[in-house]
Amino acid sequence: MKLLLKAVRIYDSTSPFHLQRQNILIENGTITSIGGDDHEADQTIEMEGLCVSAGWVDLYAQVGEPGLEHKEDIESLAAAAATGGFTDVLCMPNVQPIVQSKGAINFIKAKSAGLPVNLLPAGAVTVDTQGKELTEMIDLQRAGAVAFSDGAKPVQGAEVIVKALQYLQPFDGVLMNRPEHTRLTEYGQMHEGIVSTQLGMKGIPALAEEVMVTRDLQLLAYTGGRLHFSLVSTTAAVEAIRQAKAKGLQVTCDVASYQVAYTDDTIAPFDTNFKVSPPFRGEADRAAILQGLADGTIDAIVSGHQPQDTESKKLEFDLAEFGIINLETAFAVANNSMGDALPLEKLIEKLTNAPRQILRLPACGIAEGEKACLTLFHPDLTWTPTPESTRSKSRNSPFLGRELTGKVIGLVNKGHLVLNHSF
Repeated sequence: MKLLLKAVRIYDSTSPFHLQRQNILIENGTITSIGGDDHEADQTIEMEGLCVSAGWVDLYAQVGEPGLEHKEDIESLAAAAATGGFTDVLCMPNVQPIVQSKGAINFIKAKSAGLPVNLLPAGAVTVDTQGKELTEMIDLQRAGAVAFSDGAKPVQGAEVIVKALQYLQPFDGVLMNRPEHTRLTEYGQMHEGIVSTQLGMKGIPALAEEVMVTRDLQLLAYTGGRLHFSLVSTTAAVEAIRQAKAKGLQVTCDVASYQVAYTDDTIAPFDTNFKVSPPFRGEADRAAILQGLADGTIDAIVSGHQPQDTESKKLEFDLAEFGIINLETAFAVANNSMGDALPLEKLIEKLTNAPRQILRLPACGIAEGEKACLTLFHPDLTWTPTPESTRSKSRNSPFLGRELTGKVIGLVNKGHLVLNHSF
């Protein structure tokens, strides 16, 4: 099959065609021509303002299968990811049973093999994500785990962080950790501040994130290795990571795209669709995140996708589970919320090359002879996600029913063409 992408604007900093409008011809899943006149094709995609980049990579998503298929299964996660423009998604190990064996790694790989999205397994760092005994990470890496994390459960023990960093060094593995001191966040419901006091809710202090970032950076300096912080959210955390990078430590971090969409005083009070961990912080934290994205302190933008069923969310605020679905809306939310602070070119970089480098994935460029791994998007197109249109099994999102600017048109990956727009 021949597919022609006509006069698309290319976003690929590694390509000589970067920021140019060119025709791209794809034959049987391979890019065979860039530029030149029109080509004969079985299907042509043409749209004023259409852009293309290398396929987007998400570094943080929860998938329910196995064990929690009622919230999300592999097929629905892949469908949501494709709708959101992600060709590659790192799946956290928090399923039942935990992803801590070669069999669990092979299950994800086998079940997603025929799907248009690459589901990348993250192996658990500790047995049952209990933060005590290390898993057999070398075996998991050989089986196909591309990173190691306890996912939604932050690793608390300093001795575990040290051992894990040492264990991963022989194969240049990356340790991913959510920086949260769980004793300081116990029973917390939202960001600790004036608003939480006014609403009478137990707060989640910024300090709980900041002390763990500082500690883990000290441990990284002691042991060496590669450390990645998932879902950073506070001013002091961003500054500590900035200073660590200046010292030459191999540290990276990401932020959920929704983190700058709201602050603690703009969320709808007691609406559990706004209940997320880490929580929406204050305006100063939001500004610090935007600055960290602009100056390169924050390497990647992620979906932070955490599906929850209705029974987990339609409860009193303090009883509801944390989490937002965001695979389908991650780009649009970032495009809406970051404005001039993060130009589109930099935004795409944090969805493509940066996360690929963190996971040590093969390069994915827009060049003749390369396998087509592409995301098609329109940064100025408005649309409104609805409960009926979402491909996820869950509906826990504050963005449903909200008009957004910036839409994923489709993707080309693994020989598949997925379109979210009619031509």
